Amino acid sequence: MSATLLAVQTLNGLQLGVLLFLIAAGLTLVFGVMDFINLAHGVQYMLGAYLAVAAYQTTGSFWSALLLALVLSLFFGLVLEFFVFRHLYDRDHLDQVLATFGVILFLNEAVKVVWGAAPLSLPIPELLGGSIQLMENLRYPVYRIALIASGLGVAVLLYVLVTRTRIGMLVRAGATNPDIVAALGVNIRRLFMIVFGFGTMLAGFAGIMAAPILSVEPGMGDNLLILAFVVIVIGGIGSIRGAFLAALLIGLVDTLGRSLTTDVARMLLPPAAANDVGPAIASMLIYILMAGVLFFRPSGLFPAGRS
Repeated sequence: MSATLLAVQTLNGLQLGVLLFLIAAGLTLVFGVMDFINLAHGVQYMLGAYLAVAAYQTTGSFWSALLLALVLSLFFGLVLEFFVFRHLYDRDHLDQVLATFGVILFLNEAVKVVWGAAPLSLPIPELLGGSIQLMENLRYPVYRIALIASGLGVAVLLYVLVTRTRIGMLVRAGATNPDIVAALGVNIRRLFMIVFGFGTMLAGFAGIMAAPILSVEPGMGDNLLILAFVVIVIGGIGSIRGAFLAALLIGLVDTLGRSLTTDVARMLLPPAAANDVGPAIASMLIYILMAGVLFFRPSGLFPAGRS
């Protein structure tokens, strides 16, 4: 692999890692603090993308669409929390899985009814258009660099909120021992609502930022949801730091693995066999990584109690 291709794939891996972190950060808090399995988190990512497209069609401005879609993502997340999810907090995990899977089916069909099944797109804003020279023979799109930077900025903001504010202290305590937090007089339902709404907004933000570079279509969040669960298992349930580092690790392993495994296989196998074996191994790399982490660190790399 050339240095140029390695640099491009590394940046693409960071981009994927950032998107995974934005989805997994809310998911790990919901799971860690609320002990609630929300399979519908991926459709909230999808909904954010669709809301951004609709807002752009109304306002004609990417930045207005970004702000409006964020607010609407938070609103719809709180509506779902009020009418559906809060009634499942005291139910067992099987009930939560079945109910949130039903939400996935409902919202996937709902966007088809409202926006149709054809893929949509959101234009890249003029300010972030074009590309910049990073090295000889390598120009990289400005928007993709901005996406990586925005994800890193959100990670810093989340770190400050979780480690330096009172609500962050309650979230960390809730992720470690929610029963004690409730016994101390904290309104645990309100804390759940705040965590859920914030997680929804993060997922919506990921969808908004992905909309200009990916097709906006029904079911677009389903595959990312699986990767997000892998992130929180590797990083440690309830850990923001773990979600961040695991997301970047998975993004790099997945992207670089797809580029390198076939080349490595060709060193050991005939070209025809390598072309079949390489992609098959590449698709398993992140799950092999997860199995290895679980074997040596069953609680993940950075469990919530140590974050």
